[in-house]
Amino acid sequence: MRILIDIGHPAHVHLLKNLYCILKSNKHKIFVTIKSNLDSAKSLLNEYEIPYIPVGNKSDNLVSKAFMQIMYDLKIKSLVKKHKIQIGIGTSVNLAHASKISKMKSIVLDDDDDEVQPLFVKFAHPFCDALLSPESLKGKRKKRNTIYYAGFHELAYLHPNRFTPDPCVLKEAGLNTDEKYFILRFNSFKAHHDIGIQGISVENKRKLINTLSKYGKVFITTEREIDPEFVQYKIKIPPHKIHSFIYYATMLIGDSQTMTSEAAVLGTPSIRNNSFAGRIAYLEEEEHRYHLTYGFKPDETEKMFSKIEELLKMTNLKDEWQRRRQKMLADKIDVTAFMVWFIENFPDSQNTINDNPDYQYNYK
Repeated sequence: MRILIDIGHPAHVHLLKNLYCILKSNKHKIFVTIKSNLDSAKSLLNEYEIPYIPVGNKSDNLVSKAFMQIMYDLKIKSLVKKHKIQIGIGTSVNLAHASKISKMKSIVLDDDDDEVQPLFVKFAHPFCDALLSPESLKGKRKKRNTIYYAGFHELAYLHPNRFTPDPCVLKEAGLNTDEKYFILRFNSFKAHHDIGIQGISVENKRKLINTLSKYGKVFITTEREIDPEFVQYKIKIPPHKIHSFIYYATMLIGDSQTMTSEAAVLGTPSIRNNSFAGRIAYLEEEEHRYHLTYGFKPDETEKMFSKIEELLKMTNLKDEWQRRRQKMLADKIDVTAFMVWFIENFPDSQNTINDNPDYQYNYK
């Protein structure tokens, strides 16, 4: 089978890297496309020795995005025709559009609620051949034939079947094995669905550093440029080792959805503070069903700091979170194993899941 994987964000590299390797080992021909100016994503692909094809630059401007989208669609269509690609997979408008103007079938992975990403819902969902989403989104999708699975995007690469933390990362960061440390993750809010969204203010970033420094070392990771006054706290470990660093951390706090969820599924207490709090179904499930993370809106910062202090007083914090993590894992599937089966057997797999949703539990 000839398969196209489209990468639109560094997180998509993590999401799809295991899928790529398994499909390739199963003798499928895999093509990977990416925007030329996504340097961090390209660095990850290079680290994992995954070759890729550039398809133009990504833009932060909404008007420019619309124009560039047409260019992406045409380039993807050209690749599909040239390489006779049969299936495209990713979190991608490009693949959905290309599948409507070519013979390729598209499988879109989407874990966000419809209401927080109206443009993606309007311009991607109607055009894809299959839409796969976490079961936490049941009842929240306009697309009626959405396929729901028992998992999260992050379990495609952080499920125990796919990930083993490396303690050597602690030495690289200048830490002892029993030393407490905290990760602060700050977002840039440049995506189309981030318009009008607030995260953690500079004042509260300072307060977080002052509060946490009393208990251990503080490290900061940002989506783009770090604030100059916080450069001394910047994480210096390679990006591909960040998940091991999260696993051993005492706590992760930030205004990013993805890294908050990554910490949660790894069993590291996480707290997010942004306008999306209370609006993202998979994070709501991680918070209210499994008690692995906590969300606070920008006007709830005092509640956030109270929760941080409460957690810091727990003597068995990490042990308790690992217990909660195991409860979550018992309910969920190995998302990558499920995706491999779904792709290799598509479109019959779509009918199988529709007829028997529990079939997915063969991939625990």
